[in-house]
Amino acid sequence: MRKKIVAGNWKMNLDYNEGLGVFSEIINMVKDEATGTQEVVVCSPFIHIHSLVQLAKGYQKVSVGAQNAHQAESGAYTGEISARMIKSVGATYVIIGHSERRQYFGESNELLAKKTDTVLANDLHPIFCIGETLQEREANEHFNVIKTQLVEGVFHLDAAQFSKLVLAYEPVWAIGTGVTASSAQAQEIHEFIRKEIAAKYNQEVADNTTILYGGSCNPKNAAELFAQPDIDGGLIGGASLKSRDFVDIIKTFN
Repeated sequence: MRKKIVAGNWKMNLDYNEGLGVFSEIINMVKDEATGTQEVVVCSPFIHIHSLVQLAKGYQKVSVGAQNAHQAESGAYTGEISARMIKSVGATYVIIGHSERRQYFGESNELLAKKTDTVLANDLHPIFCIGETLQEREANEHFNVIKTQLVEGVFHLDAAQFSKLVLAYEPVWAIGTGVTASSAQAQEIHEFIRKEIAAKYNQEVADNTTILYGGSCNPKNAAELFAQPDIDGGLIGGASLKSRDFVDIIKTFN
């Protein structure tokens, strides 16, 4: 059975003490809520990771992740953080290919494939993001865009490597805009993604792949979204900065 995950992406928010405060509130509230196959992941800025890992000790269903990693193992890349460094402080997940990284930092599918390889080589789990812009959806190109992102970004992996991956569908037009894809729209894309995985690998691999929805998910719409057969949780942005909102989203699985 594939894992149900609610992952928070703090983006470039919360100073050190603010982050520890929010995370402490989350784990105190979530200890009785994370049940079944569910996992809670918080992807924080790099400054928080080590301390969050320490706070999360003893909470089997709570994990910590980074929001990015460099594609090289090490080297003269001032200001960058390697997957090995992330692993060394106890994180277990890394977001790869978030739409903001693609848009603002020009990250291509080719680059993201290299980052995915490096993250996997360091025994970390990529949360690989895919999704279309408003222009691409309006041009009816969204299925082609998503298939290309899969083919060029992660379909070079063998089945064993791919099984360590979490996918996140994020309609770019619904990130930070307050606009959310309808549950039917989200399910349509998630179903398409799962069919593409089955065609590339096999149905068992597809059935065991966790696919998250990442587009303005909040406590009001989470239950309807997560009830869809191919949506296995969410990659939560703004709502993950508020401990109560984040835990209310987590509780929709119970």
